[in-house]
Amino acid sequence: MIDSRLMIDILKDQVTPAFGCTEPIAVALAVAKANETLGDTPQSVKIKVDKNIFKNALAVGIPGTDEKGLYFAVALAIVNGKSEYNLEVLKDVTEEDVAKAKSIVDNNIIRVEISEDAVGLYVEALVSGQNGKSRVVIKDKHDNIVLVEKNNKVVFEKQQAKSYEDTMRKKIKKLTIEDLKYFVDTADLNQLDFVANGIQMNKKMAEAGMGSRYSRVMSRGVPINNLNCMEYAKLLTASASYARMTGYPLPVMSCAGSGNHGIAATLPVAAVGEKMQIKQDKIIRAVTLSLLVTIYVKSYTGTLSPVCGCGVAAGVGASAGVVYLLDGDLEQIGGAIKNMAGTLDGIICDGGKPGCAFKLSISAGAAVESAMMAMNDVVISSHDGIVADTAEKTIKNLGKVSTIGMAKTDETILKLMLEKIY
Repeated sequence: MIDSRLMIDILKDQVTPAFGCTEPIAVALAVAKANETLGDTPQSVKIKVDKNIFKNALAVGIPGTDEKGLYFAVALAIVNGKSEYNLEVLKDVTEEDVAKAKSIVDNNIIRVEISEDAVGLYVEALVSGQNGKSRVVIKDKHDNIVLVEKNNKVVFEKQQAKSYEDTMRKKIKKLTIEDLKYFVDTADLNQLDFVANGIQMNKKMAEAGMGSRYSRVMSRGVPINNLNCMEYAKLLTASASYARMTGYPLPVMSCAGSGNHGIAATLPVAAVGEKMQIKQDKIIRAVTLSLLVTIYVKSYTGTLSPVCGCGVAAGVGASAGVVYLLDGDLEQIGGAIKNMAGTLDGIICDGGKPGCAFKLSISAGAAVESAMMAMNDVVISSHDGIVADTAEKTIKNLGKVSTIGMAKTDETILKLMLEKIY
C-alpha cells in the first residue's frame, strides 16, 4: 500500500514557487537572512558556493532587471530581500531597489568564491557591518537553511540526524514507477490543487515569453491554433524558459529545486492535454506523474549535476506524463522513459542562461515523440546503450553516468566558462 501522505510530502517538498533562477535565488536567500540577522548596514559580503551553484548562476538573468549573475542577486538581497518569501525572496524588488543594487555592486563590497571542498549543493553568506557579522549556510536543497550565526554565536541550527540524501531522496528511491502511477491514479484531486496552480503559473510565464524574438522565430508565424501537439509543447516550454532566463518578473512552479525543471515537467504535458482537449482533471494527474518521475530521476542524478536536468530528468518525467495523458499503461509509460533516457542522456549542463530555452525545446519535442512511439509499442531495446530491461534500472544507469561517468565534466565546463570572463 502506497502512503499517500508520503507522496504529498515529497511533492510539496520538491514542487514550490520560485521567483528567478533558483541558483542566484538560493544565494539571495542566504544573504537576505544574513542581512536580517545582522541588523546593520553591510560593509562587506563574502559568498562561498559549490561549483554547480556558481556555474548555473554565472550568466542567468535576475528577475525585474537587465542584470545577470550572482553579484547583482546578492546586491538586490541586501537592498530588499525578504527571507520569509523563501525562493521568492526578491519578489518585492522595485526599480529604485535596482538602482541601489547597482551602486552596491559598483562599490565592490561583494566577494564570491567557489568552495573547493563543498559536497553537493552549498551556499555560505558572511555579511559584515560596523557592529558585527552574521553567517548563513544553505545545504543540499536551495531553500534549506541549516545554520544562522551572529557574531560567532549560533542563532539557529537545523539538527539533521539524517541528511537530505537520507530522507526524501532515499524514500523516493524505494518506490517504483508503478508506485508513482498508483498514487496518481488514486490521489484525491483536492490534494493536488498546488499542481493545478503550478500549471497555470508556468503557462503565464510562457505567455510572457511569446512576444520575444526567440518565440516568434520558433513559431514561424504560425498561429497557435494551427500548431500540432509537438510544436505547441516545444513553443510553450521554450517560451517560458526564455522569459525566465532573461529575468521576466514572474514566479514559476519549480520541481526538484529548479524552475526550468518545473517548466519542462509541466508544460509539455499541459500542451498536449490542451491540444487534445483532454479534461483538466486528467491533465493534473498526468502532470503530477511527470513531476514525480522527474523527482525520482533527480534522486539518482543529483540536485545539481553535469547532466542537464531540465532537458533530461524533466524530459523523462514529461514523456511519462504524456503517455499517462493518452491512457497508456504501465509498460508504455516505462517504454517512454526508456526512449527518452536513451535519446537525450548526453545533454550537458553549462549553466543557467537564455540558451536553456533551446535545450528545453528539444526536450519537450523528444518527450512527446518518445511518448507517441511508446504508445505504439516502439521502444529502444534494453540491448542498446544505457537502456536496461526496466524503467527503474534505466534511470539508475542514467544516474551512474551523471555522478560517476561525468565526475570531471563540471570542472571542464566551468573552466571554459571562466575563460570567457577572466
